[in-house]
Amino acid sequence: MDKQELNVLLSELRAFPSETEWIEFKTNNNQEIGEYISALSNSACIHDKSYGYLIFGVEDKTHRVVGTQFDINSKAKGNEDLVPWLSRLLNPRIHFEHYTLEHTEGRVVIIKIKATKNTPVTFQGNAYVRIGSYKKKLSEYPEKERLIWTKEPPVQFENEIAKDNLRVDEVLKLLDYPSYFDMMNLSLPSDKNGIVEKLIQENLIIKNSSNYSITNLGAILFAKEIEQFETLERKSVRVIIYDGKNKRKTIKEQSGKKGYAVGFEGLVNYIDDQLPSNEIIDSALRKEVKMFPKLALRELIANAIIHQDFRERGTGPMIELFSDRIEISNPGKPLINTLRFVDHNPQSRNERLAHFMRRLNICEERGSGIDKVLFECEFFQLPAPKFIEGENYTRIILYSYKTLRQMDKEDKIRATYLHSCLKVVSGEIMTNQSLRDRFGIEEKNYSMASRIIAETLKSELIKDYDPESSSKKHAKYLPFWA
Repeated sequence: MDKQELNVLLSELRAFPSETEWIEFKTNNNQEIGEYISALSNSACIHDKSYGYLIFGVEDKTHRVVGTQFDINSKAKGNEDLVPWLSRLLNPRIHFEHYTLEHTEGRVVIIKIKATKNTPVTFQGNAYVRIGSYKKKLSEYPEKERLIWTKEPPVQFENEIAKDNLRVDEVLKLLDYPSYFDMMNLSLPSDKNGIVEKLIQENLIIKNSSNYSITNLGAILFAKEIEQFETLERKSVRVIIYDGKNKRKTIKEQSGKKGYAVGFEGLVNYIDDQLPSNEIIDSALRKEVKMFPKLALRELIANAIIHQDFRERGTGPMIELFSDRIEISNPGKPLINTLRFVDHNPQSRNERLAHFMRRLNICEERGSGIDKVLFECEFFQLPAPKFIEGENYTRIILYSYKTLRQMDKEDKIRATYLHSCLKVVSGEIMTNQSLRDRFGIEEKNYSMASRIIAETLKSELIKDYDPESSSKKHAKYLPFWA
């Protein structure tokens, strides 16, 4: 991991409100380090995390970086190097990596520990676990030890069976296979055997002796009618149109009938058709434009489909249209902090689904979709989108046009932070002038932009690029994580 990746990781771990059972913050005390590696690996397994983390140089209560004198390359007992000594006394020899980061506030050491699988990790013969913020012997908590022994690796949603015991004709009747070949720019085979062979290669169907099964991947992407698959019918995308700014009166509600891939363009066009238009003045000419840019809608709808948690039963992606905003929700908490949606490498619960939709050019290959959304919002001078992490859902809100005067303090701070993020991922840095351009503020009113920047600095979402500079008009600003 390079310095930027380490800074990103550290920011994410510090963003948690308190120590979790799979993250431990320390300053300089490196005693019992082997026991902590055991505890964090075991706890990460229990909580379905891929890794546990032991971080030196960060206060455990405030998560403030204070620096550390701990050296991972120091000696252990018997003058043995610390890392091989730890590895030798861990059983099984769980993989862990260590990184040293020269943070602006001090030196930080991050130990990234692989979660164990089915076998508790011991150190010098004893297994440990985290209970709240405390390290305990695992033997005192037999129910947690049992979880480790019995935990089965989760079956990928895409590989599960949506419908089985089917004949070839039944498979071809249920799936819109011509759309697959069309979207992949492939010639349609001349016979059924050629069609079936290709669908098997793509894991859209599976052959079982003389019959076939349709996988969730095949059904959710290429179903002619989602309702034909009992376990997936609640996963269709719902579109609800309300009268006004609240949910008191519904004008129309509709659920998608087709698989995500074959129905995507129709879904986006349907939503775009329902949107009212705004009148804007461009080069002294008045023209009508849709309330929200179509490209932004496309990216956010694709994200909601791809990143949903299919384990959340009875609910699927939902798009709600109000007179002043559109809310796009999907089941499942986000896998990354909502403040990091712009710059973070993409992570998905459904990698096979995401990969397939990228191949179909429905979504981005490298996580730049949110960048495009922000660019579109800035280009049309819309309020910045709002990212919300719920108890079991993720929601993104796009707001219709507002003047700067109509925006409240939260709107301005959110827009300023996201503008600084967009600048960094574009290889630039936010300035007073760039923010004026974003909000449409005239140069003579640069102090107005300065006040907005000052409020955002107070929120600690951005920081000075050069704290020693006394110029506010020509100062530069970075997001807190950069």
